[in-house]
Amino acid sequence: MPVNMNQSIQPLDRRICVAPMMEWTDRHCRYLHRLYAPHALLYTEMIVSAAIVRGKAQRLLAHDPEEHPVALQLGGCDPHELAQAARIGAAAGFAEINLNVGCPSDRVKSGSFGACLMLKPELVAQCVGRMRDATSVPITVKCRIGVDDRDDYDSFLGFVDAVAGAGAAALIVHARAAILGGLTPKENRDIPPLKYHYVHRLKLERPRLALVLNGGVADSAAAVGCLAAGLDGVMLGRAAYHRPALLAEL
Repeated sequence: MPVNMNQSIQPLDRRICVAPMMEWTDRHCRYLHRLYAPHALLYTEMIVSAAIVRGKAQRLLAHDPEEHPVALQLGGCDPHELAQAARIGAAAGFAEINLNVGCPSDRVKSGSFGACLMLKPELVAQCVGRMRDATSVPITVKCRIGVDDRDDYDSFLGFVDAVAGAGAAALIVHARAAILGGLTPKENRDIPPLKYHYVHRLKLERPRLALVLNGGVADSAAAVGCLAAGLDGVMLGRAAYHRPALLAEL
């Protein structure tokens, strides 16, 4: 695995990001996206922290220097284990370590991580704090605006303040609630209504927190509109995968 020792000291341009997508954003996909977008921040698929710590790091974290800047997304809920995985990821050259607090799949839920962690802001804050202590690269969180019927703004703000207070450098917000009972992961990407106003209000109330909007951004006009509204970045998912030329437009 190539190590870029300068990666941690370079400021990250978060204006255009490509979302972590399981079985899609592997190293080959990221290499292709980098050809279209020299400066976009790319993300790995979610990798479970336990797999990295227990000896599979070399295979799981392998990537090409041309992918940089690329962020490593971790899944997990054990602060000590996540700190170890973050340290290994930073040593492998990743520009950012991101904690997944947004995936609604049953498999992730059964492991007590992903979107269900939004109901445990104190634990997420502890995870962020330990990861931040373990490495000098930015620690960020990707989340939803809430879980099931607990998607009011005040609950969302409480979660944000907890993780920001623990040292999260940025928050990537998929602006929908995660419905953990009754919807598939695919349905969770489409059915819960988008609430962009939560993210815009949060930026007004917490202007120093770097905020990246995710969810439903399908063309260049929508992406540019998010940036023009004062957000720090926009994260594209399947739109970038199915039409990578969109990245070149941006």
